[in-house]
Amino acid sequence: MPDRPDVPDEMIDRIRAMAADLPECHEERAWVGTRWRVAGRTVAHVFGGEDGIFRITLRGDPEDVAAFEHLGPPYFRTEWGRNVIGMMLGDESTWAATDWDEVGELVTISYLVQAPRRLKDEVSPDVP
Repeated sequence: MPDRPDVPDEMIDRIRAMAADLPECHEERAWVGTRWRVAGRTVAHVFGGEDGIFRITLRGDPEDVAAFEHLGPPYFRTEWGRNVIGMMLGDESTWAATDWDEVGELVTISYLVQAPRRLKDEVSPDVP
């Protein structure tokens, strides 16, 4: 099995900054990569694939997941969970081309899907 690359610190730092204002959202090492969780539920998980491509998985409304899937790259459908959105972030030389504003919106939406109601009320979603 090929090795999975470590996620660049710059990429983790960007996602860390997005999650910083989400109440009780914490970062931890995952089985591969890094994830952010609230109340035991994963909000975002970033990791390097065996193909060398970095990916982030998030949660969303199942109808939105289908729409993202139909958009094609950089979005993809995972093989687990009806409400999982996958997005390719590129490789070390091209990840800067990622639309980080969009990733931030998706992290916030994912948080709102996963967080308990008492925490959701503390977040003002700045998403369309």
